[in-house]
Amino acid sequence: MIDPRTLRDDPDRVRAAQAKRGLSAEIVDVALAADAERRTAIATFEAKRAEQKQLGKLIPQAQGEEKQSLLAQTRSLSAQVKEAEAAQVAAEAAWQEAVRSIPNLAADEAPAGGEDDFVVLETIGTPRDFAAEGFEPRDHIELGRMLGAIDLERGAKVSGSRFYFLTGVGAELEFALVNLAMEQARNNGFTQVIAPSLVKPRAMEGTGFLGQAADDVYRIEGEEMYLVGTSEVAMAAYHSEEILDAATLPRRYAAFSPCFRKEAGSHGKDTKGIIRVHWFDKVEMFVHTTLDQAAAEHQRLLQWEKDFLDKLELAYQVIDTAAGDLGLSAIRKFDCEAWIPTQGKYRELTSTSNCTDFQARRLDIRTRVEGQTVPVATLNGTLTAIPRAIVAILENHQQPDGSVRVPKALQPWLGREVLEPVGA
Repeated sequence: MIDPRTLRDDPDRVRAAQAKRGLSAEIVDVALAADAERRTAIATFEAKRAEQKQLGKLIPQAQGEEKQSLLAQTRSLSAQVKEAEAAQVAAEAAWQEAVRSIPNLAADEAPAGGEDDFVVLETIGTPRDFAAEGFEPRDHIELGRMLGAIDLERGAKVSGSRFYFLTGVGAELEFALVNLAMEQARNNGFTQVIAPSLVKPRAMEGTGFLGQAADDVYRIEGEEMYLVGTSEVAMAAYHSEEILDAATLPRRYAAFSPCFRKEAGSHGKDTKGIIRVHWFDKVEMFVHTTLDQAAAEHQRLLQWEKDFLDKLELAYQVIDTAAGDLGLSAIRKFDCEAWIPTQGKYRELTSTSNCTDFQARRLDIRTRVEGQTVPVATLNGTLTAIPRAIVAILENHQQPDGSVRVPKALQPWLGREVLEPVGA
């Protein structure tokens, strides 16, 4: 959640941040009113408790009718204390609900607006000109079928729409991408992690995924467990309720996990192929650091994402996501979008977000700075989301006969330079 001091001391800044995201500022007034009621309730409860304690000291010294009168007052005051305590608990709950519904304050540098208001920061590489090469590119669905790499029909038969099997060289491609990503992460000082895909509500709520993204989350019926849409959830909660030694920061993790998303609101979008699916594997970078280092770490995460896309020999662009398209926890997000030839446009392959101390406040992750205990900052960044990486590789590196040239960085992991059509 946001720093309550910012809400109290500079509510206009919070209102402006809401407007930048295209959201109503009404919640700011609701939260301020709830905070005032909470503080009043606390003061009332503490006053009643103090009165109760003072009265308790007088009873042993009293005699006769005076003592009976004091005992009667004690019984009445006890009821008032319980009532004040209940009011305090309710006021605290109302305050927490209000302040937790306010998104992180978008960075001044983040563009205002919604999904289509992003700013292109740079373009790397030039999209391949298939017309000049004299052939029409095949999409990843056809290439996957020719290579024996992607089986959509059996995926739908077994699990339903937006599911798939990776077979043969498709499965090999996944392992190669994971190995390449983990090698790069290790070389950059990341600790490798295999993260759980099932988490408790505390982890999901603490990372902000039970807010605006709740409709996209799978919940296990009958159990207080959720399937994660990204290992960001597990890795953020990894150090929950801990105080991290400042000398150990930044703590960088590269986590592999399956990810699950309902894709709510995507009806009619990317219904074919493996660009938008309900399940996929991903290697996610996650960092705990100090607040003053968060912006610089964000740039480092972006560079590591670009380094990986360069290894895949893809043409891509980097965008600064508009405030209205940010997740609840992020103040700024950069996406790397690779060129997809058969769609004639760039599509997101990776993203990296700076969540400052928003998640850390919810999850109670702190460090000590100059003798003071303060929340850490958390950041996340995709190193590789497997299906979209496979789509980009197949479509961009295909050859006229349906074979696919393997990027040099992946060749050691695949043991070949070209993926050949089955039976070729």
